[in-house]
Amino acid sequence: MKLSRTTAIAAFFATAHAFSVQGPSIRTNLGLASAVLEATEVEAPKVRGPTRFDSLKARYKGIQPAASDIQLDFSYDDFADAVQNTEYSFERNAIVKGSVIEYGNGGCIVDIGAKASAFLPEQEAALIQPLGSEISDLVELNTELDFQIISEEDENGQLLVSRRRIQYRAAWDTILGLQEEDAILEAQVIGVNRGGAICLVEGLRAFLPGSHLAGQLPTEDLIGQSLQLKFLEVNQENNKLVVSNRKAVVEQQMADLSRGDLVSGIVKALKPYGAFVEVGGMSGLLHISQISYDRIEDLEKVMQPGMPVKCMIIDHDKVNGRIALSTKTLEPEPGDMLRDPDMVFEKAEDTAQKYHERMEAERKAREEAARDIVLGLGDSLDGLDDDDEDSSSDPLADVSDSLDSLLS
Repeated sequence: MKLSRTTAIAAFFATAHAFSVQGPSIRTNLGLASAVLEATEVEAPKVRGPTRFDSLKARYKGIQPAASDIQLDFSYDDFADAVQNTEYSFERNAIVKGSVIEYGNGGCIVDIGAKASAFLPEQEAALIQPLGSEISDLVELNTELDFQIISEEDENGQLLVSRRRIQYRAAWDTILGLQEEDAILEAQVIGVNRGGAICLVEGLRAFLPGSHLAGQLPTEDLIGQSLQLKFLEVNQENNKLVVSNRKAVVEQQMADLSRGDLVSGIVKALKPYGAFVEVGGMSGLLHISQISYDRIEDLEKVMQPGMPVKCMIIDHDKVNGRIALSTKTLEPEPGDMLRDPDMVFEKAEDTAQKYHERMEAERKAREEAARDIVLGLGDSLDGLDDDDEDSSSDPLADVSDSLDSLLS
């Protein structure tokens, strides 16, 4: 059994005490004490090694000078100026740069450089969101985009951002520019109601009144069609857009129309002074004096609303979109519109061709007559020259002499 040094010393003093008490048995007690000391193996104290601090201290070589070959492109002053000139605006309605880093439930996470990532709700991802589209179809990952902050920070420091509101303002800017140019645009019909149709113009909803549809009715068949439109009313404050299909169609057709063109139309209304005919969305006047070479006593016996007709354009007002029409120019014989209008319409192309040829012949005859008059006047002047060669050399000689005499 191994005893510690402390235990051995304690045993030795206990033996010495017994010696002082028992006296005669001193030898016995001393022998016992010696035996105890010999039997005790005193362990040497353990030597402690260096601590971790001592090891670090031994390896520490002090502050090392910077390498002389390292060159920096900017100084500490440049860095301070860059930090000072960098704007970190995370206030509501501010526009910031950011990129989508992760798609999440109902939106995506956007890194805008704030202390916490922002969140883009799916309904704020784009102004135009096709049916069935997902958030990944509207914004791409790791692509820098502009975002508008639309909320204050929540308890986690997160902000809500929007792409739709930026596109909304851009759409209005585009519409105001198109209105200023009085441009014709193309838009798709996305819905209909009793008053007309709803069109999508630059991502904004525009109302198309039924009265401004050219040759169509606001039915379900209209949904999905692309129509040419012009603006009737643009009010950004009230978010109001009103457009016209008829106005756009009339303007385009008027640009291609000219006097003498043969057009087809539908009689829309009868008046005492004539009939209104719709021609490709335009309303043309067929005056009663232009229906037939014969006198018309009762217009209702010749035409009825809804009746298809063919007419020739005899005049037009492109600024106001008005045209004047005629059917008497299509009559093979005077009075045919009163006797057989169907025959007149059937032969309209041939009659119109003959009419153009006759007008061209009359035009050439007028030009020939005008040229003959000019040549006749030339011959008369030549005769005057033969009568008086001296005066013909300078017809104003007498007048010049008179002026000279007055000024002298």
